Amino acid sequence: MNIAFGKAAADLAEVINIFVVLSVPLVEVFKARTLPEYLTEQVSDYDRISILEQNFWGDFKGSAFMIFHADAGRELISIFGEESEVMGSYSLDTLERETLMEVGNILIGACVGKLAELLGDMVTYSPPRVITNNTPQDAFPENSFDDDATAIVLKTVFRFNERNTEGLLFLVTSHDSVIWLKKALAAFMEQYE
Repeated sequence: MNIAFGKAAADLAEVINIFVVLSVPLVEVFKARTLPEYLTEQVSDYDRISILEQNFWGDFKGSAFMIFHADAGRELISIFGEESEVMGSYSLDTLERETLMEVGNILIGACVGKLAELLGDMVTYSPPRVITNNTPQDAFPENSFDDDATAIVLKTVFRFNERNTEGLLFLVTSHDSVIWLKKALAAFMEQYE
C-alpha cells in the first residue's frame, strides 16, 4: 500500500505540478455497520467538513471518501490560481464544489489506480459526488453500509506541500475484495522473495 501511495504522490506532482505528501496508509478492518461512527471520530477535530465520495469497481472494488475541512475548497482554489480567472462565470460555492471534485478525482484516481495497477487489476470509477459544509455527525448516516459486510479501511493523510491544506482519504472495500486482495498481495510479494 505504501509503495502504491508513494508512486501516486509522484504521479500527482507531475499532473498538477504541486507536490502532494501522502502519509503511510493505516489499514484497519471493521464491521461495515461501525463505519459511520469510526469516520465521524476520525474527523471530530473539524466543526464542518466537505466530503467527496467515489465508487470504484474491479477485482478491487469499494468506495473512496476524501474528507476536507469545510474551508479547504477556497484554499484549493487559491492553490490552483483559478479564482480570478473564472469567478465571473461561477458562484464561489460552485467553484469550490468543482475544485473539490477535480482534486478528489485526481487524488482518488491516482491512489486507487496505482494500488490496483501494482496488484494486477484495473478499476473503473463512478462520477464523484461532493457534499459540502456538513457537520461530521450528519455526514455519515447510520444506515450507509451493509450490516453484514466487512470493510477494510485504508486511511492516509494528504497535504499539499506549498500550503497548509490537508485532508483524509479512506478507501473502504467490501468483504468480496478480501479473497482477491490476499491472493494479489501474495503474488506481489513473491516478486521480492
